[in-house]
Amino acid sequence: MKYELKEYAQVFKALGDETRLKILTMLTKGKTCACYILEEFHFTQPTLSYHMKQLTDSGLVNAEKKGKWVYYSINKERVELLRSLITEINELAEATGCCEVGNPTDDCC
Repeated sequence: MKYELKEYAQVFKALGDETRLKILTMLTKGKTCACYILEEFHFTQPTLSYHMKQLTDSGLVNAEKKGKWVYYSINKERVELLRSLITEINELAEATGCCEVGNPTDDCC
């Protein structure tokens, strides 16, 4: 694993909010001004700042200040690392071949 599990936990915490998932979905279309993100939601600018801080601190989103506005984009490298972690977990789970919980066999556990 390229990052410590603690760093991945921060990413999953950021993803654990419906609003932040919606924001990430918006950002899949490309770099987006905070003003456009704010238009899509019914909350204040400080609330948006809170959500964007969670996303940027997790490394999922990049922020670029231009004048008085901030433009956000997905950090594709970080998303790829997250995908790799999930793939690795899936491959390890398949490789163990362990039985289903509550239905043990002699070959298992």
